[in-house]
Amino acid sequence: MRCPYCGHDASQVKDSRPSEDGAAIRRRRQCEGCGARFTTFERIQLRELTVVKSEDRREPFDRDKLARSITIACRKRPIETVRIERLVSGIQRQLETSGETEVPASLIGALVMDGLRGLDSVAYIRFASVYKDFSEASDFREFAGAVIEAGGAE
Repeated sequence: MRCPYCGHDASQVKDSRPSEDGAAIRRRRQCEGCGARFTTFERIQLRELTVVKSEDRREPFDRDKLARSITIACRKRPIETVRIERLVSGIQRQLETSGETEVPASLIGALVMDGLRGLDSVAYIRFASVYKDFSEASDFREFAGAVIEAGGAE
């Protein structure tokens, strides 16, 4: 593993433990070049996923991008980081076990919407505002009204 501080190619594993409900392994490493310590995570990857975007553009699936999007929607909400990680891992697992190597971006958005609906109604509305491209305040009002009627208000 390359050291993020000095770029040296060799590091020594000092500690390993499961994290994210066993979906990943957290490893504490020490660079053999500069002695700096850093943490890495290993996750099982069942297959390479390609996201099919609008206009048929394709890009590799990026777990970190998914996590950032969900984290932004959950910003300043009383949601534990562990729950966000579980949601991201669950979505990734669903995509990898679907049997498809190419997944439409709309499917990922729908899975995030489903996950956020059960997690936090404010985060759900925030994500929906970007995903559904709200352009006016009335879009928020209509969507929030539907969430309230469905019993999703906190």
